[in-house]
Amino acid sequence: MKEKVVIITGAAGGLGRAFALGFASAGAKVAVCDLNLAGAEETAAMVGEDALALKVDVADEASTEQMARTVIEKWGRIDVLVNNAAIYATIQRKPFYEITVAEWDLVMNVNLKGAWLCTKAVAKHMIQERRASTANSEMSTGKIINISSATVMSGSPMWSHYVASKGGVIGLTRSMAKELGEFNITVNAIAPGFTLTDASLNLIENAQKYGVERGAIKRSSTAEDIVGTALYLASSASDFVTGQTIVVDGGKQFL
Repeated sequence: MKEKVVIITGAAGGLGRAFALGFASAGAKVAVCDLNLAGAEETAAMVGEDALALKVDVADEASTEQMARTVIEKWGRIDVLVNNAAIYATIQRKPFYEITVAEWDLVMNVNLKGAWLCTKAVAKHMIQERRASTANSEMSTGKIINISSATVMSGSPMWSHYVASKGGVIGLTRSMAKELGEFNITVNAIAPGFTLTDASLNLIENAQKYGVERGAIKRSSTAEDIVGTALYLASSASDFVTGQTIVVDGGKQFL
């Protein structure tokens, strides 16, 4: 990842912050993006001089377009986009028939529409760069990494809007992979299982033990467990992998 330019959304804390630190430790320049600018700036300070903190509303097209332009102006290129921003901790769990239209739309706007808008904003720059370097046989591969959720496979109850939004992310991943492949841009998704972030600890009672007995690996996942998969999907080691969803949950889904 040395000298690669990476945009990470939802990076003010939790999994997004772990991504930012992980990519930076691998040598990348990191744009730390979040609606919470103070949190983004805190993450950027932890990353160091090769970080840029940006206030970004992923559900707003103008904001995502400005995000991409600012990163291009700063570093001249975009190599990797990690669509991590999502509404999660503040979701009220309830039966699907009690979810309001406003709640449904808010979750969809951030979790699904946000991934589409960010990719739309970034992909045009990736395409332009790769078109300009078609004569180069060592042309780098653009990488889009979408964060879905293992709840899509388990159908977690009382969370239908969240699960549906993350299922949509998988469908979006497959479709965009087909469209962007000709430009040497890969699109993949990671579906984490329950992960011990601050949001999860506040959301689930007895979070340290949640679901451990159902996994092949008898411990809870940490944010760092997900980072390694993201680094693989962002690296040249995965240049022929696209349209895939990798479940990172310690083996819960196949048991």
